[in-house]
Amino acid sequence: MLKIIGSLMLVTAGGVAGMMVAREYAKRPGELKALLSAIQMLETEIMYTATPMAEAMERVAAGADRRVAGFFRDAALDLKSMAGRTAGEAWQAAMDRFYPRCSLSGGDMSILGNLGGALGRSDREDQAKHLRLACEQIKMEIIKSEEDASKNTKMWNYLGFCGALAAVIILY
Repeated sequence: MLKIIGSLMLVTAGGVAGMMVAREYAKRPGELKALLSAIQMLETEIMYTATPMAEAMERVAAGADRRVAGFFRDAALDLKSMAGRTAGEAWQAAMDRFYPRCSLSGGDMSILGNLGGALGRSDREDQAKHLRLACEQIKMEIIKSEEDASKNTKMWNYLGFCGALAAVIILY
């Protein structure tokens, strides 16, 4: 009886562990889509309303998906803090705080880093070009992440249960 209970607990734990890893793969496409939408909002704020950078980021944070709103809010607060930071420095500081709690990859953060280096350094048209480039790169990452998610989500779900079943068989 104890072996059966232990086996059930092991299979359950393995299955839950697999589902947790699978969920992380499934989060990335959604975060990328939210980020894409927010960057497009930032482009609109910069190009068409000519809003100052801190206020533009604040407005984006107010209208963006909650998964990425904190990133733009942090950047806006850094710019408004009167600490003498440039838009790029505030963007980088916000990225450093955002990265540990998100599901984005290093490549995704590299796209954001490149974009941050261009913000606030040139005229509106040049910034719009950099924002559009970042949007195109993020769109490509969305496609890749959706493919990875569909592949890896199934794999980790099955691997969690099958790995636990294999452990149960070995223990018997």
